[in-house]
Amino acid sequence: MPQPLEFVARTKIAASPAVLFRFHQAPDAFERLVPPWEKVEVVANGPLAVGTEVVLRVRIGPFALPWVARIVEVRGEGSSDLGFRDVQVRGPFRRWEHEHRFLVDPENPRGSVLEDRVIYELPFGALGRTFGGGIARRKLARMFDYRHRVTAEALARVSAE
Repeated sequence: MPQPLEFVARTKIAASPAVLFRFHQAPDAFERLVPPWEKVEVVANGPLAVGTEVVLRVRIGPFALPWVARIVEVRGEGSSDLGFRDVQVRGPFRRWEHEHRFLVDPENPRGSVLEDRVIYELPFGALGRTFGGGIARRKLARMFDYRHRVTAEALARVSAE
């Protein structure tokens, strides 16, 4: 059995972990973080709470596939490790586990580090990994670069106000 792949993106944010967490709690947070080039339609979304399912329709070439992710853990205010984790219930990956962490920036106690960690497996086993591994990694890097940039810009504006 092949080992799952891992992708990690980290960005310093000029806002506290609590502010970063609240940004992700906003009802339109997910929609704001979907890159404009991705062909994704949000079919259903809900509060940032354990059990909430986000239902997407993702276009891959000529195909529209459902992607359902369920929030399985939320570490909110009062926790020393803010964040949440979602897992794919149904979708294009063989496995998808996504942890969002909002950490104190050790170099700036009023700032934070946004960390996204994805453990994933591509469909079609070794073939999927061999032929799609590099493509998937580049897509993840581009997507999380966008998401982190949008988050940093939004929270920089809030901090400036």
